[in-house]
Amino acid sequence: MKKLIKYMDKKLLIATIILFVFGLIMIFSASNVTAYMFGASPSRYFYKQSLFLFGSFIGCTIMMFIPTSKYKKLSWVALIGVTFLVFVALVYGTVVNDASGWIGIGGLGIQPSEFAKVVIIMWLACYYETTRDEEFYNDTIKMFFPLFVIGIITFLIILQNDYGTALIFLLISMFIFLLSPTSKKIKLLVVGTGTFLVITIVVLCLTGVISFLSSDKLARFNFFDPCSRYLNEGNQVCNGYIAINGGGIFGKGLGNSTQKYLYLPEGHTDFIFAIIVEELGIVGAILLMLLYMFVLIRIILIGKKAPKNYQSLICYGVFFYLFSHIVINLGGVLGLMPLTGIPLPFMSYGGSFALSTCIALTMVQRICFEINQQKN
Repeated sequence: MKKLIKYMDKKLLIATIILFVFGLIMIFSASNVTAYMFGASPSRYFYKQSLFLFGSFIGCTIMMFIPTSKYKKLSWVALIGVTFLVFVALVYGTVVNDASGWIGIGGLGIQPSEFAKVVIIMWLACYYETTRDEEFYNDTIKMFFPLFVIGIITFLIILQNDYGTALIFLLISMFIFLLSPTSKKIKLLVVGTGTFLVITIVVLCLTGVISFLSSDKLARFNFFDPCSRYLNEGNQVCNGYIAINGGGIFGKGLGNSTQKYLYLPEGHTDFIFAIIVEELGIVGAILLMLLYMFVLIRIILIGKKAPKNYQSLICYGVFFYLFSHIVINLGGVLGLMPLTGIPLPFMSYGGSFALSTCIALTMVQRICFEINQQKN
């Protein structure tokens, strides 16, 4: 254990711990009123998130002992397993916020699609590492097989009515695909075709030609000036604005948010950033952004030092995994893009997302461990 800690990126480890602890504090502050109003202990969500993180710590400590060379076989097992669980969640899953992607286990719920994001990073990185020979690029089936896998899992998540998670999963997959050794010609073909299809589907939905999106989800595309629709779909974002504006420079003080009194029903999940700004002000928000930047930069630096291509791809995939969550969550909260229900890393309540984040960072730390071990 001492050897593991010695060769880990201690700066990244410390920043990660600070973020998770800060997240726990803010989850308690943002959720205590909601929990009490619904007849539960004010610390209900705090205790549950603490349990999730404790379990994540144990699991990820064990994972640190697995060499990245084992990831190639492990990634196939994980891919098959998570695809099966996503399918099970679709057929038998519990509906939460209109999405049927949850599987109940002993009073707790897991969301397999969250783990799919991390698994696809590992699998794609390893797949492209083992297929770098010239013969691969002349084999159409091998070349397009990852895109087929990505399409199947994305489709299953869409069927769960969880478009935000499907979007993140697709973005992460495409990011790694673009960094892979695949020829530029194939990349341009895939990106061009994908962009055309996405634009076509969006236009057809907005014009009412096709209607697989509910009226509630279509309304989210109208995200400008939410306070003019305060009594309808603009309610959450507008209350988020009120919270952020009320925080000022230094905030109202930890625990003193007024918007968490059921004005923001997702205050401890999707809109926790608004509560953070209301209680800790712009100063608190800036410190959080600086911590995010520090973590992302450390991950990129480890990826640049990695001796193996798949190790670099894993690091860059984890970087984009966190980065995309931060951008899309804040974009929705600040009214810069449609709301997608995407959680904010380290801050938002949610066991599956917390465990997935820990697994992603553990892979990065294991790569750092192997880099430093080779130097000594």
